Amino acid sequence: MNSSAILPNRNLLLLIAAGIALLASLVLPGAAYAQVDTFEFDTEEQQDRFRTLSDELRCPMCQNSSLSGSTGGVAEDLRREIHRMIMEGMSDSEINQFMFDRYGDFILFRPRLTAATVLLWFGPLLFLLIGGLIAFGIWRRARKITDSDTQLDKSQQERLKQLLGDKT
Repeated sequence: MNSSAILPNRNLLLLIAAGIALLASLVLPGAAYAQVDTFEFDTEEQQDRFRTLSDELRCPMCQNSSLSGSTGGVAEDLRREIHRMIMEGMSDSEINQFMFDRYGDFILFRPRLTAATVLLWFGPLLFLLIGGLIAFGIWRRARKITDSDTQLDKSQQERLKQLLGDKT
């Protein structure tokens, strides 16, 4: 088999691959933006509030995804609900309270500070403090051991001289 017979097939494969890549680059970005809801707002402030609330609220179906980043059906419904409440003139705190009453602490990316969530808020600081105290204690003990080990009493000094064969 000669190389001239293989070359046209190779060029054809490269041409097909380039065509597929071009087609994918044209089609796939549209699929990425397919989830975007189009809501009409009266003012820019309402639109900003909608974006902020959609980013601050978690999708109840998704793991760690905001309402604005989720493609789930529940997220779509909740975005629609937020839009309705904004257009009815409800405040952000009223909308947050509605979502909290309906879905609990899970819906909030920043849960409220309550007795049930105090460890969630201050736990990392508490663990950092405990780790720092443990590290400080280990450091102090290691320093104390090295300081006491370097001091030899008279009998130890004499024994060391004997072992080294020091006649002075």
